[in-house]
Amino acid sequence: MKKIKILLLLPLLVASLSCKAETKKEIAMNTPNESAEPIKEHFIKVALLLDTSNSMDGLIDQAKAQLWEIVNELSYAKCKTQRPNLEIALYEYGNDNLSEKEGYIRKILSFTDDLDEISKELFSLTTNGGSEYCGTVIQYSLNNLEWGSNADDLKMIFIAGNEPFTQGKVNYKDAASNAKEKDVVVNTIFCGDYNNGVSSKWKDGAQLTYGDYMSINHNQKTVHIDSPYDDVILQLNIKLNKTYVAYGQNGRNKTAMQKQQDDNAAGYSKANAVSRTVSKGSHLYKNSTWDLVDAEEEIEDFSYDKIKKEDLPDNLKDKSSTELKAYVSIQRKEREKIQSEISGLNEKRRLFIIEKKKDASNGLESAMINALKKQAEKKNYSWN
Repeated sequence: MKKIKILLLLPLLVASLSCKAETKKEIAMNTPNESAEPIKEHFIKVALLLDTSNSMDGLIDQAKAQLWEIVNELSYAKCKTQRPNLEIALYEYGNDNLSEKEGYIRKILSFTDDLDEISKELFSLTTNGGSEYCGTVIQYSLNNLEWGSNADDLKMIFIAGNEPFTQGKVNYKDAASNAKEKDVVVNTIFCGDYNNGVSSKWKDGAQLTYGDYMSINHNQKTVHIDSPYDDVILQLNIKLNKTYVAYGQNGRNKTAMQKQQDDNAAGYSKANAVSRTVSKGSHLYKNSTWDLVDAEEEIEDFSYDKIKKEDLPDNLKDKSSTELKAYVSIQRKEREKIQSEISGLNEKRRLFIIEKKKDASNGLESAMINALKKQAEKKNYSWN
């Protein structure tokens, strides 16, 4: 009789154990993995591929003149509750001075947040006739840049030029397919007539990755608009530069580069110099490799004890670690104060420019910003 009862109860016991197992499985599937670290930082990654063949002097000129307004617009972006970081990579292609074996392509900069370095390299570009292989340079940038795997990051290629998109050994369709696998959007900027760009496959090159196709007049002069706040902002830039505390073997050179890029921006107009100052006042302007104020805040294992006295400015070489830390703290407070003033004035400046600019557009800058905002919305980025 006992055996019969056990046999009758056995299916119920199995069902009970199976149910518990399924419940545990469901809980495991619906419970976040506590061991997985949350993503602390988000990035906007932009690879800029510029045609530097003979006819592209106007394009390069726009890139130099419009860099800071592009950076400023990106500084207003938000991903969830965070301000994303910005990294820019720079390539040139289609220049006869480049290696034929490499497809007339040169990687100038890997992804970097060093905005002064980007500006310096843009100002060093020269043009010379050549063969423009769009598929090749896109594929090259996909293979040789660290794009990352965070789905919230904006990963974008902007390629600008004016020759048929079909040239070269690498089929642009294959490059586009590889871009989609890496979650990279390819945006194409044709320098010339819109319909010519369509017929030469620039539009198709963008659409294959759900990117934007745009055409610009690359010889159009950049429109810079002066505002009543410019002079004060430029005075604040002088004060801001004094808060940088150079260190390391490159400290002196980087300080000089900062000044040189100020001069390069001012070479276009006062308004462009103001745009650069606004960028320097934003969270995107980072110099931890040579500035102690940024280094203390951004480098995880930073220690004043590791700094060699000979790598400091003359006025700081005799200071103890405690004295040096106190000095840097003073500079940080002063910088934050100045940056806050720049930010406040820039809000008024932005409103003034919006009113004055209205329908005016700057080729490369307008094309890039429109595409960036449009694609950022798809990943729930906000702008303010």
